[in-house]
Amino acid sequence: MADVMLMNDIEATAASLGIDLSHLDLGSIRLPHGETFGIPSDDEDVGHDVNSEMESGFGNIIVVDNLPAVPIEKFEKLENVIRKIYSQLGVIKEDGFWMPLDPETQKTMGYCFIEFNTPQEAELAREKTHGYKLDRSHIFAVSMFDDFDRFMKVPDQWAPPETKPYTPGENLQNWLTDLKGRDQFVIRAGNDTEVYWNDARQLKADFVYKRQYWTESFVQWSPLGTYLATVHRQGAAVWGGATSEFKRLMRYAHPQVRLIDFSPGEKYLVTYSSHEASNPRDTNRVVIDIFDVRTGKVMRDFKGTPDDFAIGGTGGVSGVSWPVFKWGGGKDDKYFARMGKSAISVYETETFSLVDKKSIKVENVMDFSWSPTDSILALFVPELGGGNQPARVSLIQIPSKEELRQKNLFSVSDCKMYWQSNGEYLAVKVDRYTKTKKSTYTGFELFRIKERDIPIEVLELENKNDKIIAFAWEPKGHRFAIIHGDTPRPDISFYSMRTAHNTGRVSKLITLKGKQANALSWSPSGRFIILAGLKGLNGQLEFYNVDEQETMATTEHFMATDIEWDPTGRYVATAVTSVHEMENGYIIWTFNGKLLYRVLKDHFFQFLWRPRPASFLTPEQEEEIAKNLKKYSKRYELEDNDVEKQLSEQERAKRRELKEEWEKWVAEWKRLYEEEKMDRQRLRDGEASDEEEEYEAREVEVEEVVSTQEEVLSE
Repeated sequence: MADVMLMNDIEATAASLGIDLSHLDLGSIRLPHGETFGIPSDDEDVGHDVNSEMESGFGNIIVVDNLPAVPIEKFEKLENVIRKIYSQLGVIKEDGFWMPLDPETQKTMGYCFIEFNTPQEAELAREKTHGYKLDRSHIFAVSMFDDFDRFMKVPDQWAPPETKPYTPGENLQNWLTDLKGRDQFVIRAGNDTEVYWNDARQLKADFVYKRQYWTESFVQWSPLGTYLATVHRQGAAVWGGATSEFKRLMRYAHPQVRLIDFSPGEKYLVTYSSHEASNPRDTNRVVIDIFDVRTGKVMRDFKGTPDDFAIGGTGGVSGVSWPVFKWGGGKDDKYFARMGKSAISVYETETFSLVDKKSIKVENVMDFSWSPTDSILALFVPELGGGNQPARVSLIQIPSKEELRQKNLFSVSDCKMYWQSNGEYLAVKVDRYTKTKKSTYTGFELFRIKERDIPIEVLELENKNDKIIAFAWEPKGHRFAIIHGDTPRPDISFYSMRTAHNTGRVSKLITLKGKQANALSWSPSGRFIILAGLKGLNGQLEFYNVDEQETMATTEHFMATDIEWDPTGRYVATAVTSVHEMENGYIIWTFNGKLLYRVLKDHFFQFLWRPRPASFLTPEQEEEIAKNLKKYSKRYELEDNDVEKQLSEQERAKRRELKEEWEKWVAEWKRLYEEEKMDRQRLRDGEASDEEEEYEAREVEVEEVVSTQEEVLSE
């Protein structure tokens, strides 16, 4: 076969032969049968697709079994029901539906065939509707038509399956086995995403892994630290495994994904995308998928307009609050819920359908949140009927949907709910109108969730008119902190849900006056807190010990935008992200405010500590370790001493290096000084000495005419 000629060669050959290609009808040329002369056909792709379809047999046909057997007069009604279900998943071909009748009984035979336009639509329909419950007696069993060829090839005689040798999977908890007990963190700066160990003993970040263009927008750790998620145009991906290299464990196909969210137990990943409508008059189309993290299978998807998902949550994009779905039931990932108009839709993950097949009707519901540990929903409903029907906060048990507690609230302007991390307490911040309706004041309703009948206390500040700037529970504890008053120097008050004499009453511990702070950041282990003045307050940091009610350190990270505690509560990072153009980077501190090391990074976007799963130790075991800490700490004290010696030796080596560099510099200048000795002697009229004492100082008077002026005097 002749080589394919380039167009330039063809034009050159035609010109040499005197042929004008502009008058030549190339479409009229017919090649010998079966010969192409190396010229590719415009129809090759089409032929390839046809061949693929022929090879796949009937890949666009599904078989739906376990249908009701109905008489011929109900045939059309059943067909309409089935078409309605499957037309949402793809385009059914004309004459693409066949439901056979039994010629003797004139009833349907309990199954049907559906032909879609493409095999992809058929596969999606099989995946989404296999196990679909039409009613109590009829649960769909859906198969691909092509599968019957495979079923027919099953041998009549049973043979034991081939035993494959065991190959251990990736150890997804490998990073927890670090002998130094260090924690990891990930940073994003410019186009780079990097993972480090926090090596506080060596006063540095120990490099683990780096990749350029690892993500197209952001990265996110899963709640237990098993996975690192990245976001791409084609979808999301999770990475993990060996500490020295992050392997891609699973992909989740979701074009134009913009937001992601893990369930608390890492079983599921929720992805979000928004697609512009082809018609400018139409609204954008929102797609939300829920994937099984391990298998990558889509467990449930939701589609609609932004208005359908615009209620609830704390932040998002394009008018959609995120996360749209909130997870409940603790780490079991048993339930998830979303808020609609006058309803809360609660789904269970066993079948990914509504609990009891219906939503909870709550007229004009404005907000809801789950207990972090139990299947309890807290709902807020504002006043209705111009104040005739009061606002209320309700606690509802799932799945029974029983109302455990309700509190009516009057003259409410706004309401916000804060759960304590163990689910023991719920604080409801209530902004109320004054009698004149011209201003508001704030109080707190404190629910004791674990106590009998869930008692409620009311807390009001000494100055009701104080503005509430921030509120934060102590993790795993009974205390909370409030920033209140006028900026830039508000007050900070600490309260406890327990007292020495009466554990059932809230009490104030202390008020710190005039603090330059607008954010509260508790250590994950409690006890310690950072009173921070972020962003507009130039990064003022006060490390405070709540047990001793004393300040451990006062310092500054200029223009700091973020505070992130490590999972152990031993170290904390402050960062300046790219919202500021200068001083981008992060600082690692000890829990008591000692600066360990600083790293500057241009175009700095993210700093995230890698979370740790909960400890397997019981509270009794942790208490025993705390009591015998000195016994356990001897080993680590020896290691610390070795590290201090190593650091001291490194410091001495650094000083020696600086001294040697200085001496080398001095020797170089002495050499140059000697080389220039003759030049100095020549400039001094033959004097060779450089000693100032050998020279005699003389004073020489020099007269200088500053200016002259002629003046003619008249007689």
